[in-house]
Amino acid sequence: MTSFKNFTNRLKKNKLKKKERKNSILSIKNNIEELNDLLLQNFSKKIQESHPNPLNSFGRKCFSQSDEDGITFEILRRIKKINSGFFAELGVGDGTENNTLLLSSLGWKGFWVGGNKLAFEPPKNQKFLFLKKWITAENIVETFLEGFSHFKLKNIDLISIDLDGNDFYILEALLKSKIQPSVFILEYNAKFPPPIKFKIEYNPHHKWEEDDYFGSSLTTLNDLLSSYDYKLICCNSHTGANCFFIKKKICKTF
Repeated sequence: MTSFKNFTNRLKKNKLKKKERKNSILSIKNNIEELNDLLLQNFSKKIQESHPNPLNSFGRKCFSQSDEDGITFEILRRIKKINSGFFAELGVGDGTENNTLLLSSLGWKGFWVGGNKLAFEPPKNQKFLFLKKWITAENIVETFLEGFSHFKLKNIDLISIDLDGNDFYILEALLKSKIQPSVFILEYNAKFPPPIKFKIEYNPHHKWEEDDYFGSSLTTLNDLLSSYDYKLICCNSHTGANCFFIKKKICKTF
């Protein structure tokens, strides 16, 4: 009986040791991840400080995927649009990492459009609207008119587009329909640096396969927007995958 009891105690001790080792490994893993975050943050800071474009030094992450929030805030500060305005964001994922959450927290009003379910229940009021639908070049203008109608708007101040696919064609449809905000935040395909021109073939059913076939190059976006009197003022230094365009008529402070 004593022998059996000793055997049981040893089993318990072994289980406890295994648990302690597992916790220790998890702790080390967490510490490594935190260290990687700190190193990345420090690396990004150095890039921002040495970047030839002074706007990049304002890059900060609040709710955006990387450092877009800080750049957006500085642009709005310069055009005197911090505390009020209207936004639209196309391609919002589950709603937890977005370019316009910051604007909403500042008191802006606006709407999101996306095909995914949000991680939270979106409010239903006169400050925010979520339109759950698949975005195409054929329905984008109608979708914006729905958003405009909800807020009784005729103009919009900022549009963010990150669809991992037909972004160029959606943007083109908006511009042709004279939906032209003061500021555009756009994802571009950094696989194709300037002066390479690239855009995917239009396919209303396109879904990103987590490869390099998505969107369009920075040069292609710049060519399109330049023809509508927009100027490229910045690309975020953290990832180099988002660009900022503003109307040329408000370029005096840049």
